[in-house]
Amino acid sequence: MLSPVAYGLAILLNLFIIFIGLRFLLVPHASAAGYGVPAKKDGDAAYLTVKGLRDFSYGVLGLALLAFVGPHAEAWYMLVVALNPLGDTVIVLRNGGTKATAFGIHFATAVIVLANAALLFAV
Repeated sequence: MLSPVAYGLAILLNLFIIFIGLRFLLVPHASAAGYGVPAKKDGDAAYLTVKGLRDFSYGVLGLALLAFVGPHAEAWYMLVVALNPLGDTVIVLRNGGTKATAFGIHFATAVIVLANAALLFAV
């Protein structure tokens, strides 16, 4: 019973991070505002592109691990990847973003990723 839930959530989370990466690559300023720390109109383009590429490649790597290595490798990967939304929580709080965005989006994402790691370890 856990297997379909663990795999399904892992696929969903990886597709979601691919979407976020593509969004940062295609509409970087709107994505930064949704992230919780708006970017300057005349700057930050390189950093927004880096974030987009980072997120996109993390999602693709997660899908590849799940497909070609298995759930335990994906679980370890999820443990490591959870550092990103935890770090994003701190970044939003330290740069004037709202607590609602920091905890409601980024911290909640970290919790879901960690829960998925636990499910994948149980498979």
